[in-house]
Amino acid sequence: MLNRRHLRIKVMQSVYALLQSNSDDIVKERKFLTYSINKIYDLYVLQLNLLAEVRNLAEKHQEIAKKKYLATSEDKNPNRKFIDHPFLLGLKNNLALHEYIKTQKLKNWKEDSEYVRLIWDAIRESDIYADFINNSENTSPKGDLDFISELYKNVIAPNDKLFDYYESQLITWVDDIPFVNTWILKNLKKINPNTRFDKSLLFKDKEDEEFGLDLYKKTVLHHHEFMDDIDAKTPNWDSDRIAEVDFILMKMAMVELIYFPSIPTRVTINEYIEISKDYSTNKSSFFINGVLDKLLKEYTAQDKIKKIGRGLL
Repeated sequence: MLNRRHLRIKVMQSVYALLQSNSDDIVKERKFLTYSINKIYDLYVLQLNLLAEVRNLAEKHQEIAKKKYLATSEDKNPNRKFIDHPFLLGLKNNLALHEYIKTQKLKNWKEDSEYVRLIWDAIRESDIYADFINNSENTSPKGDLDFISELYKNVIAPNDKLFDYYESQLITWVDDIPFVNTWILKNLKKINPNTRFDKSLLFKDKEDEEFGLDLYKKTVLHHHEFMDDIDAKTPNWDSDRIAEVDFILMKMAMVELIYFPSIPTRVTINEYIEISKDYSTNKSSFFINGVLDKLLKEYTAQDKIKKIGRGLL
């Protein structure tokens, strides 16, 4: 399920897009934020369905080979260990997965089937696949899942052509792919023919579902009021030298400190420091940490921060 750090990243991107466009159409960008969050689940489903389509392609190749005029004994009696893998069969037989693909019109692997073939070729050429196919010993359920996990981590997740394909489909998927890959690996044990697929499963609860949109709205509405405070804490910095992303992250953090009473202050500061390490300059995390620490002390002294619950300050 979607964690709050990824929601913060989505909000950061939407606020950045709004400010860069010099637009005041808050509603339009809010709709795109909702859209981009929901599309994360489509990406999750597409990655799982890719495994099922690869399995189907492998079976199709075996059926074609059986009908060759000069079919070999191996063609006539192929090794079905991959095709009959319990996890892959579970995806193939999962009605909820296929219904989700149908209702959301995710036709990617039908319309761009070359990527199914590309991944199947990469799997066949891997040592992981060779070791699995050539191992005559009966594998355990754990061994079966370990094989899928290793295949996913080392062959599918790092495939550059697949990454480029997703980027061409939706630009926001560039940041979502690492999260989705981690999510799939964590969920391998839970996925079976009866697994439910629904966008509501993106969130832990209703509070998390509303968090991103609420953070976006409050950041857009209140971000101007924090400029003087930031300037006061950066007297030796020309505002033009401060990265735009740093400004946005600090303002989002200050919104959380003041307008989200149930989030501990230390959690807020740590989250934005970590995000800055991936999305801003090399020194941004130290800069943001210093500014937010000063502002936290000042706001606390002025009684501007009111948290609900013990230990939240």
